Amino acid sequence: MSLSLSALPTRAARWSATHPWRAIGAWLAFVVIAVGLAATIPTNEVEDADYRIGESGRAGALIEEAGLDDPPSESVLVRARSGELDGAMGSAAAAEVAERMRTAPGVAGVGDAVPSADGTALLVPVELTADDVDAAPLLDVTAAVQDAHPDLVIAQAGDVTIDEAINERVGEDLRAAEFISLPITLVLMLLAFGALIAAGLPVLLAATSVAATIGISAPISWLVPAESTVLSMIVLIGMAVGVDYSLFYLKRERQERAAGRSTLDAVAIAAETSGHAILVSGGAVIAALAGLFVLSDVTFNSLATGAILVVAVAVLGSITVLPALLVKLGRWVDRPRLPLLWRLTRRVPTGTVSGRILGPVVRHPVVALVVSSIGIIALAVPAFGMKTHQASIETLPADIPAVQTLRSITKAFPAEGTAAQVVVAGAEPAAARSALEELAAAAGAGDDFATEGAEVRTSEDGGTSVVDLPLPYEEADDRATKAIKRLRADLAPAALDGLGAGSSWAVGGGAAESLDRLDLRTERMPLLLGFVLLLTMVMMMLAFRSVLLGIVSTVLNLASVGVAFGLLSVVFQHGVGESLLDFTSPGFVIEWIPIFVLVVLVGLSMDYHVFVLSRIRELIDRGLPAREAVHRGIADTAGVITSAAAVMVSVFAIFATLSMMEMKMMGVGLAAAILIDATVIRLVVLPAVLILLGERAWPRRRGPSEPMVSAALPEEGLVTTGH
Repeated sequence: MSLSLSALPTRAARWSATHPWRAIGAWLAFVVIAVGLAATIPTNEVEDADYRIGESGRAGALIEEAGLDDPPSESVLVRARSGELDGAMGSAAAAEVAERMRTAPGVAGVGDAVPSADGTALLVPVELTADDVDAAPLLDVTAAVQDAHPDLVIAQAGDVTIDEAINERVGEDLRAAEFISLPITLVLMLLAFGALIAAGLPVLLAATSVAATIGISAPISWLVPAESTVLSMIVLIGMAVGVDYSLFYLKRERQERAAGRSTLDAVAIAAETSGHAILVSGGAVIAALAGLFVLSDVTFNSLATGAILVVAVAVLGSITVLPALLVKLGRWVDRPRLPLLWRLTRRVPTGTVSGRILGPVVRHPVVALVVSSIGIIALAVPAFGMKTHQASIETLPADIPAVQTLRSITKAFPAEGTAAQVVVAGAEPAAARSALEELAAAAGAGDDFATEGAEVRTSEDGGTSVVDLPLPYEEADDRATKAIKRLRADLAPAALDGLGAGSSWAVGGGAAESLDRLDLRTERMPLLLGFVLLLTMVMMMLAFRSVLLGIVSTVLNLASVGVAFGLLSVVFQHGVGESLLDFTSPGFVIEWIPIFVLVVLVGLSMDYHVFVLSRIRELIDRGLPAREAVHRGIADTAGVITSAAAVMVSVFAIFATLSMMEMKMMGVGLAAAILIDATVIRLVVLPAVLILLGERAWPRRRGPSEPMVSAALPEEGLVTTGH
């Protein structure tokens, strides 16, 4: 007979509890083997070409195939500390930079110093031999020249130094977050349980799930290439759901033991109730994360794969090794106790605080729903004006020296900033050159392009030509976007469409790539949102056999997402709270953040939602009226939800204090949204809606029944430490 999905947690718990050492040993072997895979199988990482999309991607591919792509480079800026640069002093310093750089390792050549238009600076271009050149010797040269010319400012920035500085800062940020988040998680678990072992189990399961997933990701990367940020995604999601699932399971097991049941009965009931909720919520999280594949983006494909794997592993551990550990530990799971915290957790009955909050909601559901909805709508309204853009120099931490230098370079030398690249392939070389020169002249006639001195470069075989058209704007400036659109729609067709059959052209470059990404995300975002909400709605309908509950789940998810997007817009686009969070508003939200926040928030909120609804369903199946079941079910689960949400809010709040803008946006969006979701939405909106719906939300109710002791595990052959 086939194993039904609803019976899977109970069957898995029964086997694990009757064979605890086998279950524990199998889990440890799984983790060790998985970690071993990472040590023996190299990770297949995403390549630069994988990021190409749209017309800018075609342009990049044509340029690379023709060997016309710009080599990696660094730039050394020489300027006065104030006012105009003394010509003789500047030239001497620039000459010294060039002389020293020519003998530095990794340098292919040094160009002539270029003066700025306003005479305040000189720029020494340094061409490198490869992308992975060590920047340290180059920075040593720059520092030595600076020491020799203390009256000048001599600084360096470029492809290698910017990348190294950003990677170093990201690593520092993530290490700081991990270092702080682990003890905070343990402290919150101690507050929830009052005992060391009980507090450590959720963290242990989450950590082993993350370790196993990182190992499995190595061979999986040969099917879906791994992006550099996927490990952070695995850690973030893995710790979140791992702690949540263990917390749900362990809290229910302790609750049943406190009611006088044996360890075996308590584990069985936890498996049939919380275990089933974990399975459903895990499926909902996976469904939300699967929506990332809709974007057809190499970064999100990698993030989705890693996150889905770690959720699946965390669910597996929660319904297998966790019951085995609980049976072996018995009442020792509540040891060693921290006297003060233990007494506090025992003296405050389940649902005491939340019950007082729920009382007015139960008595006046219409008023509660109207007032809370007004607040949620007010927070969500700014989301309709949210502006997104790709990360740029404006979003990098200003305290990084290379970033400061790059900003100074782009200010003094606009041509060194963003530029459009127009490439022509398949045309007669002379005709292509003439057409591109004509295009550069037409573009330079307006204010959008600084094309003076623009040169057409042609490949060795003459089949491809390219010209760079610098823009005098920041990449995130709306004027840069308008300039690229005008170039593609008017200027380029007028100059290049007459090159004849077999020829093709494309507009690329940084600003064009940002535009193409924005267009793709704008086009796919409704599909992503619809996919995630529709799939989670269907899962709720199937899990609870209620169309109304499916619709309610979708509306509440949409409310949480709206609040998150609204807060992101208010804080980062409009700059509210800049001084508090120590950042300068770029005037937009980094384009991948709303997508990331959407799927993670829906996934985590579904954890709480399923756990609450499962408890209410259980009480209704025992014969309680819907109003009483809603009141008691939410009161019973509020403490667990609050503990789980407190962990997530604390961890994400840590990210909000980090220096990288992406980390801040992710932290603020998720921390604030989860806080509101776990309080206002779960304690006010949800009970008010369910009370107003009444019995209609819970079809096919079974007759009254006693708690599910019949599911208790047989004690024969078990060795436990307590009952």
